[in-house]
Amino acid sequence: MREGHGTGDVTIVVATRDRADELRRSLDRHTAPVIVVDNASADGTPRVAREVGARLVRLAANHGATARNAGVREASTRYVAFADDDSWWAPGALERAAAVLDAHPRTALLAARVLVGADERPEPVSDRMARSPLGRPDGLPGPAILGFLACSAVVRRDAFLEAGGFSGALHFGGEEELLALDLAAAGWGLAYVPELVVHHHPSPHRPDPRIRRRREARNRLLTAWLRRPLPVLGRLAVTSLGSPEGRGGLADAVRAWPALARARRPVPPEVERARAKLTTY
Repeated sequence: MREGHGTGDVTIVVATRDRADELRRSLDRHTAPVIVVDNASADGTPRVAREVGARLVRLAANHGATARNAGVREASTRYVAFADDDSWWAPGALERAAAVLDAHPRTALLAARVLVGADERPEPVSDRMARSPLGRPDGLPGPAILGFLACSAVVRRDAFLEAGGFSGALHFGGEEELLALDLAAAGWGLAYVPELVVHHHPSPHRPDPRIRRRREARNRLLTAWLRRPLPVLGRLAVTSLGSPEGRGGLADAVRAWPALARARRPVPPEVERARAKLTTY
């Protein structure tokens, strides 16, 4: 892991599980201090993290996306950037992100432009964020957003922790929207800043796409239950019936709802009006 110049305000947090090979390829590309949070790996992931000089936080079980929360709590810098074990920030991106956040004190999260693979294909989610219908309100450094890819986000540490970080109810798969809504509900701005760049070389060892889609369907429904009006939840439930993964996700959400019955906290009307303008990222 190379030492960066001017990255003293940013720590990179990487949550991982059983991806030692990917971690070995990506960690040395980072230009800021890295905290690796290991979700109870059974392979050589902890050893790789130590060999490269990252700070290691080992969890006793797989906590999913909330592993990132443990990394943020461990960090002492004002800003935290997230990366996956198969992604890294372009040189200079984190220095620029810190400067942008310094200049925009009501912005809690910046989403970067993601380039995929060796041929650097634009990530479609980045293109959609660039065309956000929410415009660019005063005080934001780019188009306003209410969703992001975790591997391309830099957050203001205090705002992230005050909002509760990623939710343990969602584990992994579309976990970003709930955090985005919570930050917005607390009065923070979120912006897409395409001058910040992340490289993502997707690992060949990925879950079955059908499993991923089922998780995402489940988490869309749970996010709607937790933060959005009930008619929105109803429409999403009906839409879920249109595919096997959607039906599976609906069944999974129904099983999870009793434990979340008292956790419902709809966002303020102005945040819901903004969310209603967006298609799913």
